Amino acid sequence: MRLLDRNIDLHEVSPLTLAFIGDGVFDLLVREKLVCEANRPVGTLNSEKIAVVNCKAQADAAKKLLEVLDEEEMSAYRRGRNARAMTVPKNAKKSDYHSATGLEALFGYLYLKGDIDRIRALFAIIEERG
Repeated sequence: MRLLDRNIDLHEVSPLTLAFIGDGVFDLLVREKLVCEANRPVGTLNSEKIAVVNCKAQADAAKKLLEVLDEEEMSAYRRGRNARAMTVPKNAKKSDYHSATGLEALFGYLYLKGDIDRIRALFAIIEERG
């Protein structure tokens, strides 16, 4: 299930485009988790979100998932990780940036595939392994 019911050939989507959509998916998961935990001021919510949605934290999250990914998911992760990005944020290590991009590509792939249950399961693993 996706928000828009439009056709897309996942094999034609570039890894950085998968990461683009996956960034939004991951961001929304973190925001929803924070909002469901407690009603807090928006500034507090944003600060807590930033602590989880950044290169280092996402690279750490990716490491937690590597052993549970199937071949197809690992391929999506690798495509994102190995994508040639034009820039790397100045406050991030290059290796973290690539791992984070891989995580985002994975979540983007699963979202466009319509596999929301798998997205939830992977996000739960990230939370469990805190």
